[in-house]
Amino acid sequence: MMLERLDLLQGIDPDAINALVDGRHGDPFAVLGPHPHADRTIVRVLMPGAVGIDLLDPASGAVATSLELVHPAGLFAALTDLPRYRLRIAWPEAVQETEDPYAFGPLLGDLDLHLFSQGTHYSLGRTFGAREMDVDGVEGVRFAVWAPNARRVSVVGDFNAWDGRRNPMRLRPSAGVWEIFIPRLGKGERYKFEIIDAAGNVLAQKADPIARASEAAPATASIVASATPYPWTDDDWMRRKTDIRDGEAAISVYEVHLESWLRIAEDGNRPLDWIELSQRLIPYAARLGFTHIELLPIMEYPFGGSWGYQPLGLFAPTGRYGTPEDFAYFVDRCHASGIGVILDWVPAHFPTDVWGLARFDGTALYEHEDPREGFHKDWNTLIYNFGRNEVKGFLIASALEWLEEYHIDALRVDAVASMLYRDYSRNAGEWIPNEYGGRENLEAVEFFKHLNSIVHQRCPNVLMIAEESTAWPGVTQPVENGGLGFDFKWNMGWMHDTLHYMEEDPVYRRYNHGQMTFGMVYAYSERFMLPLSHDEVVHGKGSLLGKMPGDAWQKLANLRAYFGFMWAHPGKKLLFMGGEIAQETEWNHDASIVWDLLDRPEHAGMQRLVGDLNRLYAGEPALQYGDLRPQGFDWAVSDDAEHSIFGMLRVSEDRTSMILAVSNMTPVPRQGYRIGVPAEGRWQEVFNSDAGVYGGSNLGNVEAWTEHHPAHGKPQSLSLTLPPLSTILLKWQA
Repeated sequence: MMLERLDLLQGIDPDAINALVDGRHGDPFAVLGPHPHADRTIVRVLMPGAVGIDLLDPASGAVATSLELVHPAGLFAALTDLPRYRLRIAWPEAVQETEDPYAFGPLLGDLDLHLFSQGTHYSLGRTFGAREMDVDGVEGVRFAVWAPNARRVSVVGDFNAWDGRRNPMRLRPSAGVWEIFIPRLGKGERYKFEIIDAAGNVLAQKADPIARASEAAPATASIVASATPYPWTDDDWMRRKTDIRDGEAAISVYEVHLESWLRIAEDGNRPLDWIELSQRLIPYAARLGFTHIELLPIMEYPFGGSWGYQPLGLFAPTGRYGTPEDFAYFVDRCHASGIGVILDWVPAHFPTDVWGLARFDGTALYEHEDPREGFHKDWNTLIYNFGRNEVKGFLIASALEWLEEYHIDALRVDAVASMLYRDYSRNAGEWIPNEYGGRENLEAVEFFKHLNSIVHQRCPNVLMIAEESTAWPGVTQPVENGGLGFDFKWNMGWMHDTLHYMEEDPVYRRYNHGQMTFGMVYAYSERFMLPLSHDEVVHGKGSLLGKMPGDAWQKLANLRAYFGFMWAHPGKKLLFMGGEIAQETEWNHDASIVWDLLDRPEHAGMQRLVGDLNRLYAGEPALQYGDLRPQGFDWAVSDDAEHSIFGMLRVSEDRTSMILAVSNMTPVPRQGYRIGVPAEGRWQEVFNSDAGVYGGSNLGNVEAWTEHHPAHGKPQSLSLTLPPLSTILLKWQA
């Protein structure tokens, strides 16, 4: 018996055996699995806790030989003549049949590894991570993970009792990638990676950075996702997205935090799942005329209080609302209803949870080593190292995963300013200048250009939207013209200026008149979206309604007038949930929108007003053309600070459609207010925020006819009734 044991371990250093059974061997395939021995084969299997192991002939299923225990820690071995075999493993309370993971050779191709190292492997979600596949007729899951500085990496899960000794992986040294094929696994399996760092320390078990499914928080395991493609039914939608990209069409976005849009009080105050959201959110947004639903980040994230803005699973839809297939169904249903889907996407930073990306293999792998480059004090998060090819490729592949695999129509990239500036929210001495001594993050600039170029090459009809709050030039200019290549940029300046104006008592608005007009000074320097987002109704800022001055009626009238001004103003529109019903309280991410407000006519009227504005915007070319082209806009009245009145003229490209929007931002009605217009004839009132159906005083014009009375440089003019705290829109009838 002793001689046989020596033969079965022939040529293997005793230290290697000890490292293997201790779970510290960096090259397990050198010992385990089949190895030639003279004209036969030695098979070695490490199964700690197994009672016995037999080799089965896969053709007949008969036992060919039994393996001998050659180390008490669970190392078994035997000589065999079989070219292929299966294992039958006897456990104390069960018997398992499976193929030997260590009988399979490397599966990742050299091209995959090369592209990964170059940062140009754009299909990581379908190649790395956990991938269902068939190898030589055997179904199972191939696992692959990047950990170049690890001494040993194992995949652990329910299938191996979370024991890191059982399935150590093979290192592909050219790319620092570890891989293994585990037979007879499939979708739904939970797993993580157990890593020993270069110093020999066993790290906290890590979730898969490229997992395509994850457990819902507070659980943290990755889940093997199905490799079966979703059966999409949105071919027509995908073909007609072109005019969205070119900016001609109306874009009106309903921004939603899914956990707090609607909770079911009768069922533990839980949020809706993807199927329920398909049944309730989609019809709601469609009924109000929104063209897109924008979701706060749904990539898997551990801390609910981050609203998703600190994600750790950039390839996995959060398990909070169901499976990846359920999410795909939600997107498919949106498209069937004519609604696009925008996802907030966060490539700026990630949380420090030990089971996540932080010091993934014991080193600063995804982040910077130096905290002056790699740590956000504001958010207690780590910053991606955009200068590293593998990290850039990881992030770009994440973006493409959502766009290509889930048919997402746009990504809104969060916190772009924090990425562009090395001194973002840092004091002197807390940041490292770039190679030229400047504050610009040149690596992030290159990343954005690369990202947007690849996205637009592979997904020519999707939108890339930047949340960028500074005056960085060329955010929406094409990369070939020196820009960052985004399609739209949130106009944070417009939002701050106009909200500040609206918060003023009307008595003092005359002194802040320029805050409402200043946005047009730079309106065409970028392609802008006007955002009234979640950030404006949280952290003590109150609700949109709460910002408005005056008594209850005036607050509602102010908000109605403001919405009318916003929809008439050049720029695509975005409104955070709850704004459309004039929610009175600040957004609470742990509760629902206060839907009971719709029992009050004035709040139901606000909802109706938003829907009417969306339909008017979508149906009037004059309200669309000037969004991106100065030829489509002119001030009719911009200098009447004394009366706090603004007049905007919107025209279509062929000038056959004209809309005059007039806002009276005081509670004083104005009779006979004269405004010059460019065309003679009848101008019909098509929107009045003071209409009784919205909760207003029902003062208005119905229609107005031009008079040969020059005004504002025009040979003819209208004499209008301007309701108090209102915006009216009149359409020229050719």
